[in-house]
Amino acid sequence: MVQTSTDRRPLALAIFLIVAGVVGWIAAFALTVEKFALLTEPQESLGCDFSILVQCSANLNSWQGSLLGFPNPIIGLGAWIAPIVVGAALLAGARFDRWFWITFNVGALGGIAFVAWLISQSIFVLGTLCPWCMVTWLAAIPFFWVVTLRNVSSGVFGDRPRRVGEVLYRWVPTVTFASYLLVAVLAQVRLDVVNHI
Repeated sequence: MVQTSTDRRPLALAIFLIVAGVVGWIAAFALTVEKFALLTEPQESLGCDFSILVQCSANLNSWQGSLLGFPNPIIGLGAWIAPIVVGAALLAGARFDRWFWITFNVGALGGIAFVAWLISQSIFVLGTLCPWCMVTWLAAIPFFWVVTLRNVSSGVFGDRPRRVGEVLYRWVPTVTFASYLLVAVLAQVRLDVVNHI
């Protein structure tokens, strides 16, 4: 029997989800370790504190760094496991129903909304760029675009937007780069990063 294109495993998507999840999880783990270091040695500077502008301490010590009453990186330790598991399941040949992809997309939307808020707080309120936080941003932005545009192009949200999704899905690298560029421009305009590094 000939295998049709719809029967093929989405290898690129699976690998991307695993890589994005691992990168995000490593950043969350590093931030968690740094938070423990701050708790045990509050006077010591952290390994990710490079300058007044590029540092983790200000972010980790702020109320924004513990929005739900515990350090935000703990959310990342749990949340970044999801794309790793979904990617591994896809590699193993799993197929998920429409409700699953919608739920997964809601998680991606919640994640990018939280990251966007953290970016705004970091740039406009705290006036710092946290290196490990930026690694999280680096993973979260394409994760959101890939999952969302994959779902739209696959008809998860109905047939009407499918055609638009098929076109936009090819532009994920460009959309991701534009998102990175927007963050970089905001940081430069607000913090004058180029002259302070």
